[in-house]
Order: sequence, then structure tokens, then C-alpha cells
Amino acid sequence: MSVNSEVSELSGGLRVVTTPMPSAQSVSINVFVGAGSRGEEERTKGLAHFLEHMMFKGTPKRPSAIEVAEAIEGAGGVLNAYTAKEMTCYWNQVPDDRLETGIEVLADMLHNALLAPEEIDRERSVVQQEIKRTKDQPGAWAGELLGQAMYGDHPMGWSTAGTEDTVGALSQADFRDWIRAWYGVPNVVVSVAGNTSADVVNSVVRRYFPNGHSATPPAVAPVDSDVPARRSIGEARPIAQANVALGMPALPRGDPDRYALMILNSSLGRGMSSRLFREVRERRGLAYSIGSAVSRHSDTGMLAISAGVSPENVREAVQVITTELEKLAQERVGDEELTKARDYTVGSFRLSLETPMALGQRAGENLLTLGEIEPIESVVEKLRAVETDDISRVARRILRRERVALSVVGPDIEEEELEEMVGAG
Repeated sequence: MSVNSEVSELSGGLRVVTTPMPSAQSVSINVFVGAGSRGEEERTKGLAHFLEHMMFKGTPKRPSAIEVAEAIEGAGGVLNAYTAKEMTCYWNQVPDDRLETGIEVLADMLHNALLAPEEIDRERSVVQQEIKRTKDQPGAWAGELLGQAMYGDHPMGWSTAGTEDTVGALSQADFRDWIRAWYGVPNVVVSVAGNTSADVVNSVVRRYFPNGHSATPPAVAPVDSDVPARRSIGEARPIAQANVALGMPALPRGDPDRYALMILNSSLGRGMSSRLFREVRERRGLAYSIGSAVSRHSDTGMLAISAGVSPENVREAVQVITTELEKLAQERVGDEELTKARDYTVGSFRLSLETPMALGQRAGENLLTLGEIEPIESVVEKLRAVETDDISRVARRILRRERVALSVVGPDIEEEELEEMVGAG
């Protein structure tokens, strides 16, 4: 069944996208704001994420976080949010006959958050505990360190959660300034998917999202380097396993080669038949977990590889991984491998979009970041059109040894040794 999204612009400039799914029994309601940690300053690291937490802490209509949660959970729904480098998303999923409740609750949160000083102080401790939790998870922390190696002291290299010190100093005034700067049209998109129609959605959104203020977000610092800020970064910890992450600058969100990169990534590190899984785990037994993933942003991106290995095998694992990268860059992918990677990419893309939540998230993010929603079938066609030459071109563009950064969290970490592993001079 084809999936079509309908985009509307309401009188105040708010963009609304509806993706009908008549067979669903629920609706997913998502409000995207083009505000993430990339827009922060040194002093305000973690502000976007901390504010996301505070939006759940009460409004005049629902003065407590419990009442906000009960408004959705009382209908059997789910309510949550997330903050990324370039966006924040508030969402809920409710039965289709509670569409109005789902929209009204999000509108109330975003327009009327109390941001009470006593709640800020209470939640401050919660966010600081979240930061500590990430540091206590070696795999997650290796990913944070990889971001630091890749982008250095650029906001893209900062943790989205901030630091305990910066979070400790944020005030109600900081939150209100951030809302004024970022939380307004055209920097907000409402995306609804499920058993509903555009006419119904637009009518309800008009009621609860009245014409608000416009926002002209501040300019953010561009990422203008094609190589990592640092080649390696490590942190020694008395743990049993070394958590390894390698990354290299990849493609921005709208790059025409993104389809070829998706297929290259499938061949490299997605699934148990990928090159990395076969070579690192099946043939050499160096790791239990090994895989790769692509992230894309407005003017940059990253291809990242993560693995958990025994400390004595870190050097060999890094060597095997970088060798596989060089093979992809220097040798043409065979027709059989290309067909398998293409089919895997198309199939997994389709499977990832079977729910109202997935479709609502995709449509909203597309509209916010690209200004349009790329039809699913158009993506499939472009993936199927990728040929071996496309893979080779993208591999040569991205998979160069001088572009590889390495982070390791584990026992007996020596920075000089890590530099040597990735071939730094």
C-alpha cells in the first residue's frame, strides 16, 4: 500500500504534515523544533536537552509532571521526547479516537510550560544523573569521545546533554531566551500519522496551536573541515572489555550520494552478512558486537563503526577494520554483493516504516530539515538505481585513512598507541 503525506501551511505559517494510515488504530503526534545542541554556546551546553525535560514539568492547566503524563497515559498512550544536534522532538501516541487529546497536551506543554525555579532545580539533578549514566556506559561514552575527536571544540562535538557544571548553572532566563530564539515558525513542524485525515488534523491543530510568535534562529558555526579535529582519543578504565569506535566525516543530509552511502554502509557493517561482521567476528572471533551506522546533519555527517573487543585485541581489530575500509575504497564491489546490499537496504528501509510512529517521525523530520517529504517509493527507486560505480565513487570520497578518527574506552589505554593505530604521523 502506498503512503502519501499531505503538507499544509496554516494561516500563522505553522507547517503541518498528515500521513493517513486507515488500517491503524492509533495516531502518532510529533512536534519538531529546529533547535538542538548545535545552537548552544560554551556556557549553555545542555540547554536544549534540559529544556526538553522541563516541558514535561507542568502547565497552569496541569501543574505537575504527573498530571501531564496522566493526560496521555490515561488514554493508554505514550508520551516522550528527544533532543539531537539540530532538532528537538516532542511526541505522543494515542488511540485514534483521542487525537484531540494528544495534540492538545503537546500544545499545552510547548506554549504554557511553567518552568518553575523549584522544578528546574529538582530536574537539574535528574539531568546530571543522566550525564553520569552515559559516562558509566563505556560503549556510549566511546561514542561521545568519537564526536569530540571528529569535531573538536565545535558544538557538534559537544555532548547533547551538556556537562554537570553547565547544567548546574542554567537558569529560567536561559530557557525563556532559548524558547524566544528557536521555538517559533517557521522553525516548528507538526507531524501526525495514523488513522486520521489532513482535514481533521488541521482543524484540531488550528484550535490548539494559534498564531504564535515567529522565530529567526541564530546562525550556527559551520563544519568546514573534511578531516577529524583529532585522530584519536582514549580513556582508561578498569573494565573487562575495550569499547572501540571509529568514524570519518561523511555526507550532509541532502547530498545526492546519500543513497549510495546507505548501500555502502549496509555492505560494510549492517547485519550478520556484512563485511565487518564476517571478518571481525565470524572469521577472527575478535568481537561479539560489531557494526556501522550513518548519521547526517545539515552540512556534515559521519560514518561510525563500533565494536567491543578484548583489550589485547584492540590493535588487531582496528587494523582489520581499517583494512576493510581500504578494500571498499580500492576494489570494486561485485555484482552479487551489490545486489544483496541493495536488497537489504531497500527491505530494511521499508520494514522501518510500518508504524504510525515511524511514518510520523520521518515525515516531520523530512519537512523540517529538507523542506519537503521525499516519497518512500522515490527513495526505493533511487536505492535500486545505485550501481557499482556509485559505491566506488562514494567509498573513495569517504573511506580514506587520513579521515579516520578512533576512540577507545577500556583498560591500559595509551594515547600514542591509538595514534599509531590509525596511522597518524
